[in-house]
Amino acid sequence: MGKKSKRNAGPKEGSRRAEKLAQRQARLAELPVRRPFEGLAAECDIVALREFVPSAVAPLPLAASAAESADNRELKLATVLPGAVASLVRTVGDPAVDEAYVALQLAAHTDNPGRDLAAATQWVLGAKPGSSLTQATPSSDTPALADILDSDSLLDITVHNDFNWWIPEGSEPAAEVAAAVQRANEVIMPSARLAGDGIVAAWWVDAGEKAHLRWVRPEDEEALMRALARLHARDELTLGEGSRFAGSFRAHGLLVPVFDLDPESHHEEWVRPAVTLQERLLQALADDAPLNTAERRSRDGLIGRQVTLR
Repeated sequence: MGKKSKRNAGPKEGSRRAEKLAQRQARLAELPVRRPFEGLAAECDIVALREFVPSAVAPLPLAASAAESADNRELKLATVLPGAVASLVRTVGDPAVDEAYVALQLAAHTDNPGRDLAAATQWVLGAKPGSSLTQATPSSDTPALADILDSDSLLDITVHNDFNWWIPEGSEPAAEVAAAVQRANEVIMPSARLAGDGIVAAWWVDAGEKAHLRWVRPEDEEALMRALARLHARDELTLGEGSRFAGSFRAHGLLVPVFDLDPESHHEEWVRPAVTLQERLLQALADDAPLNTAERRSRDGLIGRQVTLR
């Protein structure tokens, strides 16, 4: 009988090769993740809340195992918290209720915002009222984001056009907190999430001279770019009169088309045009024919106007 092959046995414990393999795996774990929120139904909105929505909150949907640790504590996901901390717990109301917040826009963070969010959520489940976490520090014990959040839940988002929610109702804020809220309120840009049939993560913002629609898309980038090129070649990449396709950017592995809009129009006036564009885009995504010459030119032009945020 021939000797048993050791080719697939792996490195011996304590060997130099095992040490090198462990070091390589540790380095890979530290690399930025292309889509840190992949696998969550709310991925597109989470990307929007982290990257460009100024002020919004939503109940944080926990996985069943994590919900057992919440002990009736009300958890909320926020765009940003006072001091840009990772999370905090406060007591409000009569009878007292603990409100726990986890933020996406942070003063200090790692290269993996998904792990940051998991670590901050894990911390806030057991934190005492009145405490805050300046920076989330993921470790080997930090659960995967899909293990601590309900992967199938969308977010029920409340958009604010100020930061007054930073101060619990009926409480008297410290002078520095009141000043921080005032400063933040002075620079915030009005924002809204379009609500229409089939529309997810389409965000309007009034930037003053212009308004914009930033639409975080869940599709594979290459397939989405082909579909956008088909519409652009037919002059159908538009929300109608008063709108202009401005380009796109990448954020956390997703493509975000951007449209310039007439700032005189109310954000709800763009819901129907967005639904129509969504229908055209889905049809273009279903078209698997090769791009023609005009569509290839459009695709090349669209790619040339892309930027990457993260």
